[in-house]
This record gives sequence, C-alpha cells and structure tokens, in this order.
Amino acid sequence: MTRRTLCPPAPAPLEAYVRQFDALFASVAQRRAFREYLHGLLLPRERNKTLTGLAGTEPDLGAQAPPAQRLQWFLSESAWDAEAINARRLELLCADAATRPREAGVLIIDETGDRKDGQKTAHVAHQYLGSVGKIANGIVAVSGVWADADVYYPLDVQPYTPACRLPQGKGDPAFRTKPQIAVALVDAALEAGLTFRAVVADCLYGEHAEFVGALWEAELPFVLALRATRGRWAPVEAAHTPEDAARAVPWAGPPRPGGWVPVVRRFRDGHRETWWAAELTLAGEGPDQPTRLIVATTDPAALPAASTWYLTTNLPRPGSPRAAASPLPAADLPEVVRLYGLRMWVEQSYKQVKQELGWADWQVRTDRAIRRHWQLVNCASAFCWWAWGRAPTAPSPVADAEDTQPAAAGRGENVGGRGAARRSAERPLGGGAAPGAGVAAPLDHALALVARLVERAPTAAVTSAA
Repeated sequence: MTRRTLCPPAPAPLEAYVRQFDALFASVAQRRAFREYLHGLLLPRERNKTLTGLAGTEPDLGAQAPPAQRLQWFLSESAWDAEAINARRLELLCADAATRPREAGVLIIDETGDRKDGQKTAHVAHQYLGSVGKIANGIVAVSGVWADADVYYPLDVQPYTPACRLPQGKGDPAFRTKPQIAVALVDAALEAGLTFRAVVADCLYGEHAEFVGALWEAELPFVLALRATRGRWAPVEAAHTPEDAARAVPWAGPPRPGGWVPVVRRFRDGHRETWWAAELTLAGEGPDQPTRLIVATTDPAALPAASTWYLTTNLPRPGSPRAAASPLPAADLPEVVRLYGLRMWVEQSYKQVKQELGWADWQVRTDRAIRRHWQLVNCASAFCWWAWGRAPTAPSPVADAEDTQPAAAGRGENVGGRGAARRSAERPLGGGAAPGAGVAAPLDHALALVARLVERAPTAAVTSAA
C-alpha cells in the first residue's frame, strides 16, 4: 500500500482536530486546503472571509494567485463529500463528553437568510430574510440545531429554493417548503441517533399543519410557537385567538396571580428574570387535551409582544389523565418555558457564526460550493467547542450562582464532567498556551467565541415554580 503523503500541518491546536478528517480526503491537496480553509475562517475578522480573505491575498488581483486558486478549486471542483464531512463532525461531537447530546436538550428547527446580489447564484431570489427583517434579494437556509443550557451546534443545513427559481414553480418536483425541509432535518437527526427532550421551533413551523402532523405521526415531543392573533373558530362569546385566551386568565398582580404561575429564568451572565406562565383553553386545546396551549410573559397585565410567548405542546401536564397513558414524559409549566427558552440560543449563535466565521461571506455561485462552505463553517464552529472542551478548567462564576438552586434530574451540566467543572467565560481569553507562531489565532480566538456564546446562553432548568 502506498504510504500517504503528509501535508503541511495546521497550527498545533487546529491540527489535532482536522487530522480526524484526513481519511475523508483522497489527496494531499485536499487535506492541505481543508486546513487552510478552516484556519482562515478561525482568524479574527479583519476583512470579509471570501476566498482571497481566507488565503490572505489581495482582493482583486490576488484572486488569480495560487493560494486563492487552490481554495477555489477545493470549494467548487475538487472531489470530496461534504455530507461525509458533516457526518464525521457530528460523530466527533457526539463522542465528546463536553458536547454529546443530553436528554435535557432540544432539537431546534430554524431558518436564516442573508443578502446576496443578482440572480445567477443558486437559491438566491427576492424573499423574506430574517437577518434584515424584510423582503430582499438573498438566500435562505433551514437548519437543524441541537442545544442545551451549555452548548449549541448545528446538525445539518439545507438551502431553500424559492418556487420562482424552478421551471414549474410550486408544481416542480424539486420544490420543497421550509417546513418540508424541516421534516427531513428532523428525520436525519433521528437517523443519526440524536437524543432530545423536544423539537422546538417558531410560529412558521408551529402553525404549519404538515410539520406538526409529521411530529405527531412520529410521536415526537414538541414545543412550538404560535402567533398571538392566530384565529380559531369558536362561539362569539368565547376567545378566538391565543391572546384573547391569555387575557381571560385572572390576574390581580404578583400577590394575587390568579391563574398565573411564576417561572424564574436564569441566564449565563448571572441575572434572573421572573416570567409568568398559564395554561390556556382555546378551540379544543387545553391542559388535559392532546395539545396544550401555554402563554409565558414578563407582564400578564400588558402581554408585551416582545416578551410574550404563545406555545403549543403535546407534552402532557403532570398529574393529568393523559399523562399516565401518554408515551411522552410530562412537563410542567417551568419545564415548557425552559425548553422554548433554549430556542433563543440559535439566534445568539447566528451572530457569532455570521459575524466571526464568515457564514455569508462566500462568493461562489453553484449549489455544491455553497453547501460545502456552510459545512466548513460548521466544522470551524465545532472546533471552537472542541478546543473549549479541552481548555484548562476553572471555577465558573455562573456555576457559583447556580449552586444555590437544585438541579433538575437528568440535567446535562451535572453529568459527564459538565457543570461544576464548567469552563470560565474569562479563562479562555488568557489562553494558557505557550507562546509561538500561529497558536493565538486558531485557539484563543476560538475559545473567546465560545466564551461569548456560553455567557449569553439561555436559561438553566428549574424543577418547579418559585
């Protein structure tokens, strides 16, 4: 057997990670480009992470230079399997004690959009982009994400192709709605053996009958959002929207909360917020029905739009007649609020992936090159968690604040090394690595990114109302 040719190594911390992918690349050129691409993504953002930016060449004439051309070939033409790379990445995450999925975590389904000019690039069209909050020219991707109170990482990502880009429009066999893509992502997560407490998503998916029906058919637990004004058929005198039902719940202030239950949400920066949650009854949904309708808000009197959630879930209420017969574990109001609160992690993480790792900086046109870039960004993000899990531990200022609260059964941070030995958000900035060329960029910057994620993470679990 021919001995495999060694390629120039990446800086030491990164090299130990990327070496685990070498078997998936057939040539030394591919292995070298993989290292260079991830190294470029992990460097501090001084310019957009286009191919010339990753290669460190001049933006215009430098595009013809060999370093940029090597990365261009690697991304667009070279024969390697992005799906195999993604599968290997997930295998490493699931095998690592610091990042493996825990029962208290959730599978988040979400989509994100980014501006892109022109019409020649695959999947780009005039459509709603969540990153800018309006309809604009750009590309949208649907992603599956696993998260708990400690870590977050993408499972897979698929581009959404608008009907206007297909020959037969919505009648084209290749057309798939975002919820249909989401169902495929859930199926892929199950095939990969991922464990999670519930599927969590916003109202785009919570109000889509096909998506919700697929979760029911698979007997998967879910906590999905609804719009406050989503109307239902009901008698004239009854409530017609989730907001109407919430306003019907008695409330006379914190001393006399009526039908509201206080829920304390704790955040990684140490602060706490008291929210209020209540079971609602509306058009066949209720505390003891197959589907529960729940409202969570900071102010039951005003129900502010920015801090009020209307949630639908098939998790039974503890002590209800349905709880004994349901294959799904029961969840009280604080648990339902905790689960949906984990969805906020993905919004915070988008900021890090897009602002630091160059998610939308690609300047390629083909579907294959776009998908490959996204998977390489996911690998760079996974390296951040990999490096964080191997950094020297230090007492966490957040863990100290949480030690006074009882931990929920099965909490991930108290199992397998997570929790008491949680990495301090301040520790990685010092690095602790010996000085040397190339060490600071891929290691310390990656750890700093993760520290910023962890300190802004969603709430930890609570066992009961305050």
